[in-house]
Amino acid sequence: MSTWKIKDENELKVVAEFISGLCSDQSVILLNGDLGSGKTTLVKYLLSLWGVEDIVSSPTFSIINEYLTERGEVYHMDLYRVENLDELVEIGLEEYLWSGSICLIEWPDLALPMMPDNTILVNIEVDDNQEHRLITIQ
Repeated sequence: MSTWKIKDENELKVVAEFISGLCSDQSVILLNGDLGSGKTTLVKYLLSLWGVEDIVSSPTFSIINEYLTERGEVYHMDLYRVENLDELVEIGLEEYLWSGSICLIEWPDLALPMMPDNTILVNIEVDDNQEHRLITIQ
């Protein structure tokens, strides 16, 4: 387990580099944190490291965004609006998880029973003053 206490967004680059170093080409990375904690911003930094120059946004309404990177296809998912396991089956979550591609998943709680064993968990907590973020990776 690794932990960072960061003060500004630019420090997320170091965290993204660390996470990138943990990734194989078929990693699943779960991103937990409250609204506005920096989950999508961290995804932007990861995708930038992997050569994506497109605008990266949260797939809150589309549920899944796909990016072609130097590491192959990467799927960025936001499960915030998903209400039950049946919906996860309908969108084909298991096919994405076992596709051999990297999956970055925001709001993953509902999908936890479906995750492979080698999943990377990133937890982002914001302090009460909104001055620091505590990021834990396991």
